[in-house]
Amino acid sequence: MGDPHGVGVVGLGFISRAYLNTLADHPTVRVVAVADLDPARADAAAATIPGAEAVSVERLLHHPDVETVLNLTIPAAHAEISNAAIDAGRHVYVEKPLTVTLPEGRSLMNRAASAGVRVGCAPDTVLGTGTQTARAAIDGGLIGRPFSASAVMVTPGHERWHPNPDFYYAPGGGPLMDMGPYYISALVHLLGPVRAVIGAASRLRDSRVIGSGPRLGQRIPVEVPTHVSGVLEHEGGALSTLTTTFDGVATTAVPIEVQGEEGTLAVPDPNNFGGEVRHLALDGPEWRTVEPRAGYVAAARGVGLIDLVRADDTRPPRASGEVGLHVLDIMTSLLRSAAEGRRIELTTAVQRPAPVPLTPVEDWLSAVVSEG
Repeated sequence: MGDPHGVGVVGLGFISRAYLNTLADHPTVRVVAVADLDPARADAAAATIPGAEAVSVERLLHHPDVETVLNLTIPAAHAEISNAAIDAGRHVYVEKPLTVTLPEGRSLMNRAASAGVRVGCAPDTVLGTGTQTARAAIDGGLIGRPFSASAVMVTPGHERWHPNPDFYYAPGGGPLMDMGPYYISALVHLLGPVRAVIGAASRLRDSRVIGSGPRLGQRIPVEVPTHVSGVLEHEGGALSTLTTTFDGVATTAVPIEVQGEEGTLAVPDPNNFGGEVRHLALDGPEWRTVEPRAGYVAAARGVGLIDLVRADDTRPPRASGEVGLHVLDIMTSLLRSAAEGRRIELTTAVQRPAPVPLTPVEDWLSAVVSEG
């Protein structure tokens, strides 16, 4: 494959370590530079990656060896950093959501197309064996024609564990914009794109109390809905129901369940790469485990960026900006539906990403992957 693909990382907060653990020693890529608003944090990250420089954001965007910018900033900065990278002629892989607003996302994707660069967008968890095995089972006819799905995410709120949770409760945050991309991306992989949505939303409290770290006990404002429910109408005719909340304690619901005419699939948490897929047939006496049959085995955050680097004209990136834009359209339309009290038709369309063949860990961690 020649020289490793040069990557620059902007934003070295909580999630960055998971990405760096995957990328730092991967033969396909080389982490060239890192940048953060806190120079000390950049220095600390660079010290763990042989050959990486701690630089300013401006220097990183124009570093001669950076080909792709990994944008791990807070959601409010996603558009600014991604657009600057595109203007510098760099490919971009951005944490979810793609941007905070749909107009920002659409502008970003148009900008990338004009510049001739690629955009990838998290989550890449849906490329693991959990979601991909469920998709292969559906596509293989295991449950017959799928007609319905449910997706449920219930937590009491990230302020309980995150030392700086402010952005989770600012515009661009909330349970839907933060956690929804995992569940909605999985539903798009499983059942295809969405044509319309109906949403409802509420906010239980106007403030939250930080539960850990140096700001323990500090109260922060809540500016967004903290409970969002909705119905997604898929282009293929299936209906999905979605619940995301920062107001609950726990749930016994399966993270995702897909119903078909001849059976039901229980799909594992799309915030994880793996997990057990279970199947109950129409006349089956009990639930049975579906052995992994698709997806990157034992994958970790960053595999979506590697997938993007390896993409070509015949196989677009699976965790693509196009999917990220469609997911953003679904989420912002759900919030708009909740505010306006009506069904909203989407304005984006996307092709269902290519499935991931069952790829052993030693293959996706190596420089060459066969998708024959």
